[in-house]
Amino acid sequence: MGAAAVDGGFLRGLVGYNARRAGVSILGLFKERMQVFDLQPVDFSVLSLIRHNPGITARAICDELNLMAPNLVRLMARLDERALVRRQPHPTDGRAWGLSLTPEGERLMSQAEPAAAQLEVDATADLNDEERAQLIRLLQRIYL
Repeated sequence: MGAAAVDGGFLRGLVGYNARRAGVSILGLFKERMQVFDLQPVDFSVLSLIRHNPGITARAICDELNLMAPNLVRLMARLDERALVRRQPHPTDGRAWGLSLTPEGERLMSQAEPAAAQLEVDATADLNDEERAQLIRLLQRIYL
């Protein structure tokens, strides 16, 4: 006896449902491809922000990624253990540290970022470049 057809029409009409399903699909591919770099999605995001914003503070990272400070502290400890990030006194805020990548962190991200860009293209292979850019813009309008 075959399985009964499931009516998911209502769910497929919801933005959240579709965003979640797409996110799960892309996240699975991300984890698979980033395994070689030993990077979780949040690790990658933090390292990318540091790479493109040398001297960034932990507060700015938390604000950009919507992270709680205690979670970032634990994450930074893991990145420190791998010698990927260094802390330096912040030039304008004596209470803060500026974060930058170590040479090892730079080497890692110089490989991981192109791999992440390619996996996004692969995960959205049914979209052309214009559609992909439009999808990104539309999603950003929801949270920016």
